[in-house]
Amino acid sequence: MDGGGLSADVGRSVRVIIEGQPSAQGMFAATPFEPQLSDSPPRSSVELASQQEPSSSSSSSSCSAPESFGPERRLTLLALRLAILEKAASGLGALGFIWATVVLLGGFAITLGRDDFWAVTVILLIEGARIFSRSHELEWQHQSTWSLSSAGRSSFRLVARSFRFLLNLRSSKLTPSPSSSSSASTKSSWRSWGFVSRHVGRAFYWLQLASATACVTLSATRLVKQDFGEAMDARTNRRSALDIFYGLALAEALLFLAEKAMWEWEVSHGRLLERVAAECRLAGAPGLLAVRRFFYDAYSRCVDGSIFDGLRMDLVSFAEELLVEGSHDEQRIGVGILVNVAGSPRLGDAALRRVGTSGAVMERLVEMLSWKGVAEAGARASAALVVSKLAGKKRNALRVAGIPGAIESVSSLLYAAGDEECNLLGLLIIKKLARDHDNCCKIGNARGLLDKIIDFSAIEPYSSSSCSAGGAVVTITPSRAKAVKRSLQVIRMLADTTGGTGKQLRREVAEIVFTVSNIRAVLQHGHGHLELQRLGAEVLTRLAMDADAREKIGGTGSVVSLLLAMFFRPGITDEGDAARVEAGEALAMLALDSTRNCGRILNAGPGIVGRLVEALDDEVVGVGAARILTNLCAYSGERFMQEELRGVVATVVLRNVMAKKTKPRLLEVSLGLAAQAVKLMAGPGPEEDELGQHLARAGVSGEDLVSRLVAVLARYGSPSIKVPRIRRFAVELVIAMLSTGGSSCWAETMAAAGVARQLRRVAETTSELECFHVFSGSAGVSRHGVSLCALVDTALDLMAAAGQ
Repeated sequence: MDGGGLSADVGRSVRVIIEGQPSAQGMFAATPFEPQLSDSPPRSSVELASQQEPSSSSSSSSCSAPESFGPERRLTLLALRLAILEKAASGLGALGFIWATVVLLGGFAITLGRDDFWAVTVILLIEGARIFSRSHELEWQHQSTWSLSSAGRSSFRLVARSFRFLLNLRSSKLTPSPSSSSSASTKSSWRSWGFVSRHVGRAFYWLQLASATACVTLSATRLVKQDFGEAMDARTNRRSALDIFYGLALAEALLFLAEKAMWEWEVSHGRLLERVAAECRLAGAPGLLAVRRFFYDAYSRCVDGSIFDGLRMDLVSFAEELLVEGSHDEQRIGVGILVNVAGSPRLGDAALRRVGTSGAVMERLVEMLSWKGVAEAGARASAALVVSKLAGKKRNALRVAGIPGAIESVSSLLYAAGDEECNLLGLLIIKKLARDHDNCCKIGNARGLLDKIIDFSAIEPYSSSSCSAGGAVVTITPSRAKAVKRSLQVIRMLADTTGGTGKQLRREVAEIVFTVSNIRAVLQHGHGHLELQRLGAEVLTRLAMDADAREKIGGTGSVVSLLLAMFFRPGITDEGDAARVEAGEALAMLALDSTRNCGRILNAGPGIVGRLVEALDDEVVGVGAARILTNLCAYSGERFMQEELRGVVATVVLRNVMAKKTKPRLLEVSLGLAAQAVKLMAGPGPEEDELGQHLARAGVSGEDLVSRLVAVLARYGSPSIKVPRIRRFAVELVIAMLSTGGSSCWAETMAAAGVARQLRRVAETTSELECFHVFSGSAGVSRHGVSLCALVDTALDLMAAAGQ
């Protein structure tokens, strides 16, 4: 069985050994009736493994360098190859220029033949034109990928350096007027600017090709003809000098043409940019624009600096630069890149880790959440999606919440009227932030945020009161169901917060007048959404941990009836069973220490007690039924002294107590119910040995029952986290048995079985764990009126008095 007892050392010092935390697996793991060792919500073993051990794909990508590179690596490698050719051509061109000016024109200008003199001069001029156009082509190509605002700022520099006449012609069209607010005018200006940039860049491109082709033709012609003149005054090395110059010019032009051929083959024919954009999930015009901009940046760095500078670039670093240092439109490009790379199964985790370590990037992403306007909706949603992925890791969630104004920026997503995507992402981010205790406090303190979160729990937007009225059929759309689900998840996590913060949050959530009515509507109309009903019951369970909220929930019309209907509904699927279990938890919590709610449960319909008794045999909700009946026995008073309950002791409860393979949780609640039921039998009279009669009908002897109690106390020699009340309930059953008419017989049997020794052992190993009805994390809530030590003393006194 699950929790074997661990003996405590008895002597001058006593060790209290508390059994380990229960497993978080399964649908029945998280319950406020058991403490949790961590403030974090229980997670499945699969989730824990995914966070603790890297997957094979991630580990291989971290160990193998090639696999760690994204698709954009092909662009940086192409930029490297192109830069090598470009720098080689530029180096040869510089050497040829120096050779021509110093050796040929400087030393042989007078002795050169006319053809060679003009050939050298023309080559120098066309190479100068090619270098000029080359230096500006990339800038104009870059310009075509920039935003309009960036283009406006940089156009003066480019135009002044190249085509100054364009400044006077187009300046009024390139930069939008500060007072202009027309989006159509802005788009028209941007299209005009893009048209000019692309065509000026292409003009430079063709000028380079023409210059290189002319250089190849002229140099090759002179090298083939070799008619350099045979004048007697010609210097001895003139032929060699001209061969070297024409050879340098030819090599430079050929290298440049090879570079252009490689560019055209890879970019135009091979459509490398489009393929990389598709692999990076950046398809479409905006994505292709971003990839093109990335390629030009990588190439520029390789050409302007070291040829290896471009290899250090990737899309993540490029997007981070755009976000932190770019203009408003460039930030939109940057966040568009990030949201797509973060969604990549292979590269997403690594990208998010890098972004999570950059405070500046995270601040910018959080700031983008508060962008307004239709034009900014896409960038805002992309930023929200990236932040939601970042917040999935606890360390990143703490960093996000630590940014000043972060909670307010996230909450602004909930106020984006008509933007369901932003609303859902806002709820998702808040849900992930709420995993941390401190963040729950910040969420609770944010002005109006709790009210807005609860608004989304209505199954019909902005009509909370009408959703549950009159039994009308309400259709829940998929998008609305998702919003309700995330809202309920956030409310549950807030209500699950421990300590003083959790207590305050539970009160604040319960005080909002729409909270319980919205959940009631979910319970009433969510028949096709069992998960929503389960979440609603979970929220009610957590809120009912507060005594005042318990009465508010019970006093809200039909809530108790709806929970009972859920509880008794036959379960067909695992999801349905989970909803029934949570309904039982909510009913048990509502009935705890509340005479009014116990009366509401009993008055919910005819035969409620009988149906609860029948549910004790249900493997799914048997524990919940036992808890509800236990609280009804304890807090409903004389109204619950019914004969049908007394028969339960002889049938179901005693059978569960005596069964050797009873699960610990079922054994615990069965002992608690048995103790409360036997109390109802206590007292002198003609049926003073009613317990003995029920035992006889069940075929159980008194000695067997006492031996079972001794075995339970011996097995749980120390407090158990899994079943924190099992020893208390066993002691309560001992007291109830000693309070019946046959107390003397029970005392004699207990003395012979060694009950007193086990009771003293319990007294020596008690802890605070056994002093509470329910728990919020590791904090106890709703302390028992009588301590376990006092119960042990009472049991020992009764044994001594009955044995005299």
